[in-house]
Amino acid sequence: MPGQDNLIKVFEYALNQEKTGMSFFQASLKRLGIGAAVSAFERLIQEEQRHIDFINRVLGDLKDTGRIDLVRVREVVIEPVDFFDARARSEFLEQGLAGSMVPDVTVFNMAWLIERDLSEFYAHAASKAEGAPASAFQMLADWEKRHELFFKEYRDRLTDEYSRMPWGG
Repeated sequence: MPGQDNLIKVFEYALNQEKTGMSFFQASLKRLGIGAAVSAFERLIQEEQRHIDFINRVLGDLKDTGRIDLVRVREVVIEPVDFFDARARSEFLEQGLAGSMVPDVTVFNMAWLIERDLSEFYAHAASKAEGAPASAFQMLADWEKRHELFFKEYRDRLTDEYSRMPWGG
């Protein structure tokens, strides 16, 4: 059925986007010099793998049965991760600013853009779908939204800190 083929193509596109994002996070680990940031990215990579597993289950269901078994697919959904507790967040900013972590700011900005794009894509796909596909896309949108907000917070805080630094000698 043509609608089914299109739905499979959308989820295959999503799978490729998730893999691309995970590759970026894996490559970014080499650029990050602060333990808390490295730890957060390692946990995020694990979550990204869960997104990939989730989409693979959706695709498997669609290709095997023509429908999505949400109960089976939800088995890979994990609880939101608080990447940094309050103390680690404070230490992260202090260490980063003391160590002039401009590359880390760039990494966090790119990570925010990746997560924002995925969040928006999934929310749009959910609004166009019905039933189980809409639910699956909404789960992915909600998941990505948490990541987006995490990276936006850091991007905004680091940008603000850098913009308030004293100039000159």
